[in-house]
Amino acid sequence: MRKLETVDGATLMNQPLRPPNFVVDTLLGQGLHILAGSPKVGKSWLALWLAVTVAKGESVWNLATKQGATLYLCLEDSVLRIQNRLFEITEDAPNCVHFCTECAPIGQGLEEQLRTFLAAHPDLVLVIIDTLQMIRPVHDATYANDYRDLSVLKRLADQYGIAILLIHHLRKEKAEDVFHRISGTTAISGAVDSSFTLVEEKRGSGRARLTCIGRDIEYRELELCRSPENVWELVSDSRVEPALREDRIVTLLTAFMDDREAFIGTPTELSQQIDPDGSAGATPKKVVRMILQSADTLRKTGITAISRRSNGRRIIELHRAESADLEGTPEIDPIDPASDDRPAEREVERAGEADSSRSGGQASRPAIRRAQIRGAAPYPVVCAENGRRR
Repeated sequence: MRKLETVDGATLMNQPLRPPNFVVDTLLGQGLHILAGSPKVGKSWLALWLAVTVAKGESVWNLATKQGATLYLCLEDSVLRIQNRLFEITEDAPNCVHFCTECAPIGQGLEEQLRTFLAAHPDLVLVIIDTLQMIRPVHDATYANDYRDLSVLKRLADQYGIAILLIHHLRKEKAEDVFHRISGTTAISGAVDSSFTLVEEKRGSGRARLTCIGRDIEYRELELCRSPENVWELVSDSRVEPALREDRIVTLLTAFMDDREAFIGTPTELSQQIDPDGSAGATPKKVVRMILQSADTLRKTGITAISRRSNGRRIIELHRAESADLEGTPEIDPIDPASDDRPAEREVERAGEADSSRSGGQASRPAIRRAQIRGAAPYPVVCAENGRRR
């Protein structure tokens, strides 16, 4: 029997990882999601607009999108109806948005059909299935069956790094928690990465609330208004806390390191330096997480980052390279900053003193630069307890 492969907490919190892959920034990421609403509330209009907008690479409610091919399985509509709706929401639909009105059920060929489509369209980023009920095999609606059906799609989304959005229905019964109105057992909400509910203020009012909850997104409520072209437009967004995204942390750190060679300090000290008024949402915890998840992008801009623990405190090290492309500078000789019991600051000072003795007493700036680069290996994972690189 194969043993469990584990990772300890200290290593995990020092290890650079890629951030979640969002199709719609901060809202719809890689994985399996469900959008539920009452019949005829406008779910299909929203799904169609989303498929077209992502394919064009245009923003969704002021949120950036990852442009790529989209597949809309409109299983309750005809080609004629889709054509008529397209003419209402857009003047020009791109050739990378694809429509299909028939497909096999889960476990009876759907997975193979999606894999075949993915092989032919490797730039696929979003699949919308309208509706979930149309692809479910005939069996009792039990917790086990619900979870098994959705787990098939969840594995497919994770394997290929795409987003799959299921269109579903809400029960008529009212509930204090709107997500309890999602039709089916609680396995449906439990198996997906995010749940969205679209509820009209009043039938036919053209105003609705999109409530969002998920594993990789913050809880939020979007107030929407349906335009004469049947496009759901944003009225307000409940999320007021600024989101620290990868592009934002890279911008902040690039500007911060523009006039310095290195920074060594705590996350709190770094947070206060790059976001003194808190307008960017760069809290100490978010700074550490986003630095680790943005390691690749930071490295391309010429900044190497290390997260480690020293004397019970978390330390962030940032070093500016001589070139913005570290892959083109093979002369850099990485040295583990934890190989000595003394803090990394002494490593820099000691290197500077050595260069100073060779140059007649005054360390040159290029010498200090070289020492700092040598002390910052790209992507080291350091265990402070024993000083070993993992």
